[in-house]
Amino acid sequence: MVNGPPSFTESTAFQRDSGKNCKAVAFSKDGSLFAWCNGEKVNIVNVTNAQLLRSFDLPKAVCLEFSPKNNILATWQAYTAAKDGTAGVPNLQLHDVKTGKCLKSFIQKKMQNWCPCWADDESICARNVNNEVHFFENNNFATIANKLHLQKVNDFVLSPGAQPTKVAVYVPGSKGAPSFVRLYQYPNFGGPQSALANKSFFKADKVTMLWNKKATAVLVIASTEVDKTGASYYGEQTLHYIATNGESAVVQLPKNGPIYDVVWNPNSVEFCAVYGFMPAKATIFNLKCDPVFDFGTGPRNAAYYSPHGHILVLAGFGNLRGQMEVWDVKNYKLISKPVASDSTYFAWCPDGEHIVTATCAPRLRVSNGYKIWHYTGSLLHNYEVPPNEEMWQVSWQPFLDGVFPAKAVKYQAVPSELPSAEPKPAQAYRPPALRNKPVTSSKLHEDEPPQNMKPQSGSGDKPLSKTALKNQRKHEAKKAAKQEAKAEANQESTQSSASQNAPRSAVPTFTSGDPEVDKKIKNLKKKLKAIEQLKEQAAAGKQLEKNQLEKIQKETALLQELEDLELGL
Repeated sequence: MVNGPPSFTESTAFQRDSGKNCKAVAFSKDGSLFAWCNGEKVNIVNVTNAQLLRSFDLPKAVCLEFSPKNNILATWQAYTAAKDGTAGVPNLQLHDVKTGKCLKSFIQKKMQNWCPCWADDESICARNVNNEVHFFENNNFATIANKLHLQKVNDFVLSPGAQPTKVAVYVPGSKGAPSFVRLYQYPNFGGPQSALANKSFFKADKVTMLWNKKATAVLVIASTEVDKTGASYYGEQTLHYIATNGESAVVQLPKNGPIYDVVWNPNSVEFCAVYGFMPAKATIFNLKCDPVFDFGTGPRNAAYYSPHGHILVLAGFGNLRGQMEVWDVKNYKLISKPVASDSTYFAWCPDGEHIVTATCAPRLRVSNGYKIWHYTGSLLHNYEVPPNEEMWQVSWQPFLDGVFPAKAVKYQAVPSELPSAEPKPAQAYRPPALRNKPVTSSKLHEDEPPQNMKPQSGSGDKPLSKTALKNQRKHEAKKAAKQEAKAEANQESTQSSASQNAPRSAVPTFTSGDPEVDKKIKNLKKKLKAIEQLKEQAAAGKQLEKNQLEKIQKETALLQELEDLELGL
């Protein structure tokens, strides 16, 4: 156990456990308790003075989790069936932290979603059992207080925060029927009519459901294993928004491709999505699912909000080079761009100022270690594991909300004793024939710059819908094409009939003083210009349409009308 910033020294209170089988550790939600399994026992200590509180004889435990109020420690070990084919020993155990007594044991075969879910006040505990969600109240596991039964419930998530607790449940589609996610308020489970909201969709083999902190809305990432169009190796993903007031929408993402990450801002009024074929786009959306700010494109596949929600880190880990972009969310300004190569783990410190990046086994078995950064880009501490050892897990000691107040955002890098961790850019290979010649830069794609998608405060206009934006872009493109055509036509006409246009071009723009009349004059001139272009096309030998010939015949009448308007008749 290591002391946090600024010392980074090993804790003298907690004695290092050097057993080779230490593979499971867990802090309690408030950071006051710490549990670990060393291959012999599961131990619980008080973090402040490292006093041993409890010890359980569970040598095979591989997963540990505290309940939100530290009353229960849940442990899981791999399930093994009996040799005669009968059911094995229950492998999920719930222990009372105060007394050390085992309150309940369950058979939980899969490691995925092994841990029961508690409401933040521990009034409810829930488990998914054989397509039903079983609810226990006040940690009384002797009786099931409530059941939510839907055909083939695949997954569920309890809402965070105070009561009343809400439940989001996912039921996969079958036989042509769509998948759906429903929101319920505990304990009202009396059928579809009692649901707070319902959203159905196709193309979903699995979903990820994300509640916002205020428990007012859920984001659902629906994904398929295979993209039938063949466009993506990652399958197909769609993003859905469901609010507890019954509203729901599909979040329209401007760029095609996978959805790498979606994360709520802790303020619960906006969320960030990282999506699209590389280089990926990142966009912040509001609760109407309208884009608020677009970060442009870049090498990124993850997003992390600081605990206070005032800073956002966009990062490219895994098969990307570990580039991070640290943004001030309020002003949408870039603070720093540190690089943490080969990182497999990222986490904000609860103080909202420091970040840990780590390279852990089994994802990577070489160059294991961790780095502590300040969000301004300074590397404050770097620990490398000895070559013959591996590092499995790194985690900050958690703290409850409000312990660390939010501080003003800094842009100046904080001082550090360590040199900058920025890697030297590798020189591109140049064949001998090109080595003494000037470098010509070429890009596979053009990066899109960041842009603010909010309507300007002075305009008072509502943000345009996606269709309106599309139509606006089409209109602008047509306008630009027309102007280009006009410019070319004007150039040709000035060359061919300079003498005719000379007196007209010398005349200043005519205004009658009446805006309606000016508008009519402008329209007439536009029509006459179009007729002029048609005449030139006919002279060049182009076959004109019937309506185009009719337009040319109207020229005399239009000229007369223009003359009358200009004379004020």
